Amino acid sequence: MTRSPGSLELLGYPEDARLLLINADDFGMCHSINVATVEAMRSGIVTTTSLMACCPWAWEAMTMLRDDPSLSFGVHLTLVNEMPGYRWGPVASRDTVPSIVNRDGFFLAHSEIPRLYAQAALGDVEREFRAQIERVLSFGLKPTHLDWHCVLDGGRSDILELTLRLCEEFELAMRVNDPALRQRLIAAGKPANDTPIIDGYSLPVDEKNAIWEQKLRALPSGFHQWAAHVSTGDAEAQAMEPVGWRVRKTDFDFFTSAEARSIVEEEGIVLVDYRDVQRLWSA
Repeated sequence: MTRSPGSLELLGYPEDARLLLINADDFGMCHSINVATVEAMRSGIVTTTSLMACCPWAWEAMTMLRDDPSLSFGVHLTLVNEMPGYRWGPVASRDTVPSIVNRDGFFLAHSEIPRLYAQAALGDVEREFRAQIERVLSFGLKPTHLDWHCVLDGGRSDILELTLRLCEEFELAMRVNDPALRQRLIAAGKPANDTPIIDGYSLPVDEKNAIWEQKLRALPSGFHQWAAHVSTGDAEAQAMEPVGWRVRKTDFDFFTSAEARSIVEEEGIVLVDYRDVQRLWSA
């Protein structure tokens, strides 16, 4: 039986290489996240970001991307609005996507995700996903990948398959987490991470620096993806997210630190973004 090449081989690296992709989620959510994301990519070890095209500060984020084409980014497909005092809703006209909005026309809250996926009509989801992607494209930008806000692998199997079709149509890669899905894609010649995504939002804040340092030093060979959440932790960030703002500030502090850069160099870790992945996904 012919052996299928793994992600490292597909990407042109030796089998003992340690590849790490660090994606800053939620670009465009607010100004403090926008500023922190760009700094973390320019001077830190964050390699790519994903844009929430539906958020009020997306225009600023897209302008930042247009002004610096070296920044790699994808589209953070969004159906959830988890901030209690800060609202966003669909890019598509609200009356065309009734099954994914609440009575005020905004996306449902994080606590309502089960309800969202119970009632969301696939046609509404597709209409909104296309609107978010098209908003980015109409700005003259060229994304590399798709991923999802607040859920992994689309949250529902038909939404996952829809997103895979959109990746094929728009020639984009996709962030994936499920082991069976990763293997399916790799077997099809589409590189995917060899291990589950590590999300900085789920790590304890007070020990986060030590945890990230340990994970960098212990990174095995293979292609790995981490999801960072960064902000400057200023008054805007604290007002938007009274409890969770420290999650983002600690990620920002670590991923822009000299210590993180030094560990990457000491360990021989190769930092990558989605551009080479996208090239193979769209081949």
